[in-house]
Amino acid sequence: MIPATDLWPRIEPLLAAVERPARYLDHEWGAVRSPEPGDDFSFCMMYPDTYELGQANQAVRILVNAVNAAEHLWAERAFLPAPDMIDAMRAAGVPLASLESCAPVHEFDALGITLPHELAATNVLEALDLTGLPLRAADRAEADPFVLAGGPCAFNPEPYAPFFDAIMVGEGEEMLPEVLAALREGRAAGRPRADILRYLAAIPGVYVPGLYAWRATDEAQAAGSWAAPGSGAPAMVAKRVFEGFAESDAWEPCIVPFTEVVHDRLNVEVLRGCARGCRFCQAGMMYRPVRERSADNVVAAVLRGLDETGYDEVSLTSLSSTDHSQIASILSRLNRECAGKGIRVSVPSQRLDAFGVQMAQLVAGQKKGGLTFAPEAGTQRLRDVINKNVTEDDLFSAIDAAFAAGWRRCKLYFMVGLPTETDDDIKGIASLAQRAYDRARAAVPADQRGNVKVGVSVAVFVPKAQTPFQWDGQIAPEEVQRRVDLLRRSVKYRAVDVSYHDPKSSFVEAVMSRGGREVAALVEQAWQRGARFDAWTEMFDEQAWRGAAESLGLDLAAIAQTTYEPGYVLPWAHISAGVSQRFLARERARAAEGVTTPDCTFDDCSACGVCPDLGVANVLAAARKAGGEEPAPGDADGHADDGLDDLDDLDSVRSERDAGANLWDDWDDDLDEPADDEGGPR
Repeated sequence: MIPATDLWPRIEPLLAAVERPARYLDHEWGAVRSPEPGDDFSFCMMYPDTYELGQANQAVRILVNAVNAAEHLWAERAFLPAPDMIDAMRAAGVPLASLESCAPVHEFDALGITLPHELAATNVLEALDLTGLPLRAADRAEADPFVLAGGPCAFNPEPYAPFFDAIMVGEGEEMLPEVLAALREGRAAGRPRADILRYLAAIPGVYVPGLYAWRATDEAQAAGSWAAPGSGAPAMVAKRVFEGFAESDAWEPCIVPFTEVVHDRLNVEVLRGCARGCRFCQAGMMYRPVRERSADNVVAAVLRGLDETGYDEVSLTSLSSTDHSQIASILSRLNRECAGKGIRVSVPSQRLDAFGVQMAQLVAGQKKGGLTFAPEAGTQRLRDVINKNVTEDDLFSAIDAAFAAGWRRCKLYFMVGLPTETDDDIKGIASLAQRAYDRARAAVPADQRGNVKVGVSVAVFVPKAQTPFQWDGQIAPEEVQRRVDLLRRSVKYRAVDVSYHDPKSSFVEAVMSRGGREVAALVEQAWQRGARFDAWTEMFDEQAWRGAAESLGLDLAAIAQTTYEPGYVLPWAHISAGVSQRFLARERARAAEGVTTPDCTFDDCSACGVCPDLGVANVLAAARKAGGEEPAPGDADGHADDGLDDLDDLDSVRSERDAGANLWDDWDDDLDEPADDEGGPR
C-alpha cells in the first residue's frame, strides 16, 4: 500500500520556530519523486538521528536505491527530527513523517531502522514512539507495519530484540528486497502476521527474535546459546554477503541536500572488507571477505557522480582504501581528469604502511587538508597485541612523505583501555606523538614550521561482538580518566593537542555492546527517564541510565567490565559473522603472546573460516603489493587487463563506524574520523 496522507500542512507551521528547518524539506536534487506504476508495497528507510548525519550515510542511499529498483516495491526516507522539532511535533500531535511524500511512517507497509552504533539505542525508541507504533513487537497489531533492523549492531541484536519484528544480519543489497517481497506476498495472501514472520525466519540472514526464548545463564552455558529457537527457527543465523559487489556499478544515484550535512561530498565505495585483522575491530571481522571494484569502474563512477551532482570533493570510501590493489592508478587517473577544476579527491583513514612518497603525491592532488593516521597504541608491544601490524618507522615514514608533499596538519588516533595495556603504553602515546611532531617540523621549510599541527584523539576501548577481544572487559570509567590524565601530563609539547572520548558514554557503549536481552529493558527505562541522542555530548544523560539500571537491579559494571575465558558462551552466540569462534579464540591467545597474524590478501590464508563457511572468496582487482600499488610494467596508467579473484586464500575481512558501507552501516569515513576508530559520532 502506498501511503496517501500528506502531513505537510501540519508540519510546515512548525518550521518557523525550530533550528535548521531545511532538515525537513523534501524534493532535494536527485530525490525520487513518486512510485512507479505497479508499485504497491511501501517501505520507509529510517536513520535514527538527524538529517545531517543520516543523509550522509552511504548505506541509506544504497538500500533505498535497491528497493526502488525492485519490482512492486517503493522506498522513502525518514530521519529522527532534532529535539526541538520532536517536542514541537509531540505538542501538536504530529507523528513522524517520511521525507519524500511527508506521509505518516505508520502508514507504510514496513519500516526499516538502521542500528549504526550502540549510542543510537534510545533514539530507536524515540523514533518508534513518534510514529505512534507500539515499542515492542509483541504488542503490534496485525495491520501495523513490520519493523525491521540491520546494521553493525545486528551482530549482537539482543539489546534491541524485543523492539523489532525481524533483524537482518549482513549486507542488504539483495537481502532487503527479498525480505520486502516476502512481506508483500504474505500480506497479499492474507496470512497472519505470525505466519509471515515464521516465513521470514527461513530467509538466510534474517533473525526473528520473537521465535526465540531467552535461556537462564546455566542453561545457556550448557546449551551453547542463550537463544532457544522455536519451531522452524534456525539455531544459528549467519550473515548475508553481497557476492556481486566487485562487479556492481560503483555509481549509486545520490541526492544533493539543501543543507550542509556531515561528509557533504560525493562518496564512492571502492572496496568492501578489510583483511588487516585488528583484534579490537568489529568491522574488520564482520565485513569479510575483501572485494575490490576495478579502477575502470571506480573512475567512471567518480566522473559521472561529479558531473551529475556538482560536488567539488569526492571521497574514495572503504575501511582501508589505500590497500586497494589499483589505488595508485585510480588516484593518478582522477587527478589527471580533475586537474584545473578545483576538485579534491580524498582517501579517508590512510594506512601507515601504505602511505609512502607516491601516495602522498597522489592523495588530494594540489588541495591539502588534514591527514589522519591510526597507530592505535603507543608501543610496539601493544600494537602487536592488537595485531595492528604497523611500526613507528611506518608512522615516521608516512609523516615525512606527507609533510614534504605539502600537508601541515595531521591527527593521530589511539585507544586507551586495550587488553594488557600498562602505564608505559600510555606514556608511549605521548612519546610517539611528540616524535611525530618533530618529524613533521623537520620535513617542512623553516619558515613554515609554525603551521605544523599534530593532534592526538583518544577513544576508549569498547569490547565488540564477533571480535577476538569480545571476551575482554572494559576498564572502569574512573580508570579511563586516570589514564587520560596520565597521557595529558606526559605530553610536554604545547603544539600537540590531546582530545578524548567521554568515559561515561563509552561505558554505556560497552553495556550495549556486550549485553543480552535483559539490556532491552534498560534501554526502554533509560528512554522513559529522558535519555535520547546519547551520542551527542551535550545530550548524554548518565543518570537516566544509572537510574534505570538501579530500578531493574542490573549490574552495569558486570556487563561491561567482566572478562571471560574463550569457552564462555556470549549473548550473541546464535549470530554468525562467518568468522569462527575457534579463530577468534586463537587470535585472542596470539594477542596474549604478542604474536601477529598477517593480512590474507597479502599473505597466506589465516583460516578465519569465512570463505569456506559462507562459500565466498576475496576478489581483488589485481595482485596486492605491500606499500601500495605501482603502475603495471608497460602501462603508464597502471591498468590491469583482468581482475584477479583470490580464490586460493579462503579468507578475508572487514568499522568503524561504525563504517564497506553496508547493511545500514554508519560510515565513519571523514578525514577527521577514521574507520579504525570504533567510537560512535560525538
